[in-house]
Amino acid sequence: MKKSLLKLKKNKGHLKAYSMSEILIVLCIIGILIYLVVPNQTSVVTSAKSIEAQNMLSMIHGLEKSHFYRHSKYTADFDELGFEETLTIDKGGQAVYKIQVTEASLNSFKATATALQDFDGDGVFNTWEIDQDRKLREIVKD
Repeated sequence: MKKSLLKLKKNKGHLKAYSMSEILIVLCIIGILIYLVVPNQTSVVTSAKSIEAQNMLSMIHGLEKSHFYRHSKYTADFDELGFEETLTIDKGGQAVYKIQVTEASLNSFKATATALQDFDGDGVFNTWEIDQDRKLREIVKD
């Protein structure tokens, strides 16, 4: 009994734990894994945000077609279309894309959505375009 009490008193001040170098190695490995995963996420973010542009341009297409059926021409005026722009990030809103009707005539129109934010930091801004035939295409990839 005395021996076990002495043994407990000796080990009382020491706990089994990881050393500082072991913890540092684990943190470095976790950091490296995060560094490898984050660049792959930018493409996911870009594609998710580009859905905003595609939806807005599809809405513009529908409004332009409706305007064409009523007035036999396309228009570049958002008020005539009945399209209300959402506030963009540069004006305190949440929309990442600036929508514009770049060309409108009797028989055709083109509308573009240009990103106001460079998603991957390379200086290129994502741009989408739609026309009267509903050809939606990405003009500039980010």
